[in-house]
Amino acid sequence: MIEKKIRVLAAKVGLDGHDRGIKVIAQALKDAGMEVIYTGIRQTPEQIVEIAIQEDVDVIGISILSGAHLQLLPLVTELLRKEGANDILVVAGGVIPQEDIALLKECGIKEVFTSGTLTGDLIKFIKENIIKRE
Repeated sequence: MIEKKIRVLAAKVGLDGHDRGIKVIAQALKDAGMEVIYTGIRQTPEQIVEIAIQEDVDVIGISILSGAHLQLLPLVTELLRKEGANDILVVAGGVIPQEDIALLKECGIKEVFTSGTLTGDLIKFIKENIIKRE
C-alpha cells in the first residue's frame, strides 16, 4: 500500500504582503515529504477555504503578520465548519501576541507557531496531529 502524502495549503490571509516566511515554511514542508499548495498573498478567508476543499488538503497553514488574526482566523475555521470540512487541521503562524493564542485555539486553530519557531517543530506537529481522511 502506498502511503498518501500529507497535503498542506500554505496561505497568506488578509492584506499582509510579506511572504518570505511562508515560502521558507512551504519549502521545509516539501523537504519533509509533504505536498504543498501555496495560495500567494492577500487571500480572503473564503478563498482559502474554497482552495482547501478543492485541493482536498489535510492541513491549512496560515501565516499572518498584519495584526488582523483575531478577525480573520476565526472566520476561516467558521467557514470550514459551515462547509463540513472541519476535519482539516488548521495551524497558524506569524506575529501573534501570546495573549491571543488561547482565543485562536478556542475558535479551532489547532496550534499557533510564533516567530522564531523551528521548522522541525511545525513538521513534527503536523505529522503527529494530522487527521487522516479515508
